[in-house]
Amino acid sequence: MDMIRTPSETRPGRMAPLARLPVFLALEGKRAVVAGGSPAAAWKAELLSAAGARVEVYAETPSDELLQIAGDPQRGAIAVNRRAWTAEDLAGAAVAIGAFDDDESAAMFAEAARTWGVPVNVIDKPAFCDFAFGAVVNRSPLVIGISTDGAAPVFAQAIRAKLEALLPKGFADWAAAARWRSALKASGLPFSGRRKFWQLFTAHAISNPDSEPTQNDFERFVAEVKGLGAATENGSVTLVGAGPGDPELLTLRAVRALQSADVILFDDLVSRDVLDFARREARKMLVGKTGFGPSCKQDDINSLMVSLAKQGKRVVRLKGGDPLIFGRAAEEMAACKAGNIAVDVVPGITAAQGAAAKLALPLTDRKHARRLQYVTGHAKDGALPMDLDWQSLADPATTTAIYMPTKTLAALVAKAVEQGLDPLTPALAIARATRPDQAVVAAPIGELPARLAQAALPGPLLVMLGRVFSEQAGAQNVARADQKAG
Repeated sequence: MDMIRTPSETRPGRMAPLARLPVFLALEGKRAVVAGGSPAAAWKAELLSAAGARVEVYAETPSDELLQIAGDPQRGAIAVNRRAWTAEDLAGAAVAIGAFDDDESAAMFAEAARTWGVPVNVIDKPAFCDFAFGAVVNRSPLVIGISTDGAAPVFAQAIRAKLEALLPKGFADWAAAARWRSALKASGLPFSGRRKFWQLFTAHAISNPDSEPTQNDFERFVAEVKGLGAATENGSVTLVGAGPGDPELLTLRAVRALQSADVILFDDLVSRDVLDFARREARKMLVGKTGFGPSCKQDDINSLMVSLAKQGKRVVRLKGGDPLIFGRAAEEMAACKAGNIAVDVVPGITAAQGAAAKLALPLTDRKHARRLQYVTGHAKDGALPMDLDWQSLADPATTTAIYMPTKTLAALVAKAVEQGLDPLTPALAIARATRPDQAVVAAPIGELPARLAQAALPGPLLVMLGRVFSEQAGAQNVARADQKAG
C-alpha cells in the first residue's frame, strides 16, 4: 500500500556567518576625505570619484599619480590640499580613507574619524578599518564587489578576472535601461504586466548582451505584454531538470529559472546542493515522490502547481534528471494547459548520461552499440512492466539504461534472459549517480540482481547493460580478484 504524504514547505537555512557585510554606498555628491598622497591613496581617490563623491585629499607631498587623477577625475571633483589633515577636516564626511606607514598615525586618524561618526578605512591596516574595499567588477550600474576579508586578495583578483570574462561589457547598457521604469509605469500595464515586461527585458538582454537597448525594444516589450491580455495576471510554471545530483551539472537556464522563482516544488531525488542556487526568498516545498516510499499524489502536485501559478507566482517544478525522461512531465504539462497556465521546460542531464560521464564510459560505440534506449523498471502500479520490448532488451548491439529497477530487477532480468538476452552481457548498477557517494556494482546481467542484494546500495538506482561496458566490468572483476588474493 502506498504511503501518502502532503506537500510540505522547506524553510530556508539560516544565513551562514559573514566575514563582511556587503554594502554598496550611495556617494553621489557626498564629501569623502582621503588623508595621504601615495599612489595607493590616489587609487582610492579615483574610486571614490568614480562613485560620484566630492573627494578632498590632504597630503603634504602628493604623488604624481594623485595629481594626475585630480586633474582629470572620473565623476566627482578631487581637491588636493597640500597640508596635513586635521580632525576638523573629517566633520560631515561620508567616508574617510587614510594612507599611513605607521600604526600610530593610522590609529590617530581612525579615532578622529570615529569621533565624528565617519566610517573609516586605513589602507592595508585592517585593524583600523570599519569597512574594506573589495575587488570590483564594473558594469555600472551593475557592480560586483568581491571580498576575502583581506585573507587572500590575490584570490579575490582571480575571481574578479573570471567574472570579467563571464559578464559581457554590454550588460552595463542593459542595466542602465532601468531608466525605463518611469515610462513603464506610465504605460498603463498592471503590476503583473510590468513584471512580465522585465522578464522579457532580462531574457533579451542575456541573449543579446552586446546590442544596445533602444526605444524600439521598450515599445516591442510593452506591445508583447499587452498582447498577452489577461494571461499576464497568471504566473507561470517551468519544469526544470536538476540533473542526477551533482549541482555543477545544472544548465545556465536552470540556474536562471531557480533564481527568478517565487515557489519551487521539488522532489526527494533532487540534491539539496541544487537548492543552494535558488533565490533565497523563494518558497521551497517538498512534493516528494520516491519509489516505494512516502509520496505526494500526482493529482495533488498538479493542483498545487496550477493554483500557485493562478496566484501570479513563478513556479519552478524541480525534478531529478531530465523532466521529459520518466519525470511525469506529460501529466504536469497537461494540467498547466488545462488551467491556461504558461509552461516551459528546461532540460537536464539524465542519470544515464551523468553516470556514464562520471565513469568515463561511452553509451554508444561504433564497434559495440548502434542504439541507446531508456526503459523504466516499473509500471504505474509499481510492478514489472509487461509491455516492454523484450527483443530490443536482448539486442546485443544495444545499450540499455533501466531506471528505477530496485524492486523489479530480478524479475526483469529473468524475463529478458528468457526472451533471448545473453546473461553474460556486461552490466553496471550505479547508486546516487554523480554524487560524492556514488557507488557502482559491475557484473554480468545474469548475476547482477544477486550482487545488488548483497551490496544493499542506497537509492536512487540505475542499471545499464551492453557490450560497451565490457572493459568496466573486466576492471571490476580484476579488482575483486586482487582483493581476494591480498
